[in-house]
Amino acid sequence: MRHKYLNLILPALFVFALNVTGQEQNEYEDMLQRIDTVENPIYMPHLSVGYGVLNFMGEVRTKSGFSLSASRAYKASLATYIDNAHFITANFYFMGGVLAGELRSIEDLSKNLNFSTSITNIGAAGRYEFGHFFPSTARMKPYVSLGLELINFNPSPKGDLFDAENNRYYYWDDGTIRSSPQGQPGAAILLERDYVYETDLRKYERDNFNLGNYSSRSVGIPLELGISLNVTRNIYMSIGTEYHYTFTDFIDNVASEGTHVAGDKMEDSYFYTHATIHFDLFSDPTTRTVDLLYADVEFDPLLFEDEDGDFVLDIADRCPGTPYGVVTDTLGCPLDSDNDGIPDYMDKEEGSVSGIWVDEDGVTISEEEFLSRLGRDTAMIREDVAAYMALYNSINWDKNEVEVPEKFNSFDIDGDGYIAFEELLLVVDAYFDYEIDLSLEELHELNEFFFSQ
Repeated sequence: MRHKYLNLILPALFVFALNVTGQEQNEYEDMLQRIDTVENPIYMPHLSVGYGVLNFMGEVRTKSGFSLSASRAYKASLATYIDNAHFITANFYFMGGVLAGELRSIEDLSKNLNFSTSITNIGAAGRYEFGHFFPSTARMKPYVSLGLELINFNPSPKGDLFDAENNRYYYWDDGTIRSSPQGQPGAAILLERDYVYETDLRKYERDNFNLGNYSSRSVGIPLELGISLNVTRNIYMSIGTEYHYTFTDFIDNVASEGTHVAGDKMEDSYFYTHATIHFDLFSDPTTRTVDLLYADVEFDPLLFEDEDGDFVLDIADRCPGTPYGVVTDTLGCPLDSDNDGIPDYMDKEEGSVSGIWVDEDGVTISEEEFLSRLGRDTAMIREDVAAYMALYNSINWDKNEVEVPEKFNSFDIDGDGYIAFEELLLVVDAYFDYEIDLSLEELHELNEFFFSQ
């Protein structure tokens, strides 16, 4: 029983954890991003491609009416907004397909008819998506469309009147198809329809009845109802049914006048039931995502300069002005393999001994020559002194064991009984900053003691 409850509780806890995590992620994303509405976005025409079925509604049609297994059709259109509120679009389209019908009658054998014809439509329609009643962010919206089109059912309607052996179909009241009319003497052969629409019905009317002088073109009015569904920002789908009312009664070769089989006085019409996908690929987005992580930071372009081209930004480059092409370290300074202070690209003596005196070309010199080059007749800058003392201290000299005078004990910070160069510099800095009570004579005395050690 305990395991049964665990099986119920654990999934619930898991779902709760996912919800909490999702909420935390959404809150975190809200802190990093902001979605703004774009004012006056530019809308471009969008393309659509549809596929569906045609159901003919004239005299020659099946009794069942609508059928998803009816003749196939396709439609391509180009649409654009025509109002400032973007509630109405103008659609310019091309549609093609096949209209067909079958009429079987036992009571009136002359009404056993069939036809098939290809049609092409070119037209324009206005489409309203009820923007006054549904917000623009609604994912699903109904729509209505009304237009005007030119219909061409040429070649003219074709009929299946003969089989492959050129035997004429005759329909009998027992539901069979035979090779001769019912009631005539002689043997009538049973036939099977091959559903090959081989006969031009308009020409058949002319040749046999001196009729059929009708046009294979007409004007139509399409009325559409449907629902659109947003898939992504650039793609949406629609499902709808179009009723095409035509101003002709000859699509099925049956009319109240002008054909040997008389029909009603209603004009022909048909339905187009479809699913369509629309691509809005070139319009501006209606919203814009703004990153907030550095939204309030104004970056100085100079922070991203690299004047010497060593791939180290100037703000972090400790050796600016490095010649182009010289290999540098991560701080932007040229490599110095022997650590003699002269970069490799200037060093004329590779592999200098560690701690040796070198000139500006990296060539080994004596200490006396090194000191003479520093210009002892003028004051040495602190960097030169520091470099000299660093090299001096790196050499393992035998220090004189001279006891630090009592009045200078406070300057021996590390208490090793020796006044180091760094300790001397601290005293000099403190003297000129008026931080210690020391006379100039005592400072000279400390300096002499330093060199006497």
